[in-house]
Amino acid sequence: MTTTETSDTNDQLIEEVRHRYAQAANAVTRGTTNVELNDELQVVDQGCGSSDCCGGGATVDESFGAALYDSDDQASLPAEAIAASLGCGNPTAVADLRAGEKVLDLGSGGGIDVLLSARRVGETGFAYGVDMTDEMLELARANAAKAGATNVEFLKGTIEDVPLPDASVDVVISNCVINLSVDKPKVLAEMFRVLSPGGRIGISDVVAEDHLTADDRADRGSYVGCIAGALSRTEYLEGLAGAGFVDAEVEFTHEAAPGMHGAIVRATKPTA
Repeated sequence: MTTTETSDTNDQLIEEVRHRYAQAANAVTRGTTNVELNDELQVVDQGCGSSDCCGGGATVDESFGAALYDSDDQASLPAEAIAASLGCGNPTAVADLRAGEKVLDLGSGGGIDVLLSARRVGETGFAYGVDMTDEMLELARANAAKAGATNVEFLKGTIEDVPLPDASVDVVISNCVINLSVDKPKVLAEMFRVLSPGGRIGISDVVAEDHLTADDRADRGSYVGCIAGALSRTEYLEGLAGAGFVDAEVEFTHEAAPGMHGAIVRATKPTA
């Protein structure tokens, strides 16, 4: 494939992802529930099997969506923030957030993880969300207003080019978004750049077992369905090390498709 062909393919994938999540935001605004939203997206994703969507209806109880948040978290947020949840985990539960910290959520969607982070870091902390989809940004800002959250800000941008300065946050979280990027090394480099020395990442993502080739992953699900674009465990660890992170680990939590797992990814930026 030529450079031009690769660029065209990447542009097409980016637009498909943008369109998909714009549809999701609009559906939530119309009053669609989380389970109904996952079912709708499964239908929209042509050829989508029971487990090849970010929140395919058949797997929402185990792999994707609001069911991965406990009842206390769900009860503390606007219904629209819960309804828009399409992730594969609960990164705020694994990031060990502390009062006063600054947190960045990559691909913040309807704002669920930003709002939960804001509660955990308290009035002396702050939570940023970055998303490229206007419809999701509008929904997230409305959810923040409903929640009365004043220590949050939602920024338009891509996870490959984060609109924040160097060393500006203590923690980076993300929920089933990095697998959707067409330039994952750039995402990992951006996470490293915006973290302060000693900062850390706590990410939920779909990760493949090492024996699965790129074609194997594509056979198990679509790119916009969070499967085909997933990294393997070794690829993730090597990518994090290449970006400069230390103490990296990838922990499988539940199967999303054969050989593909929801996973927790942790790593730290060195202090020196």
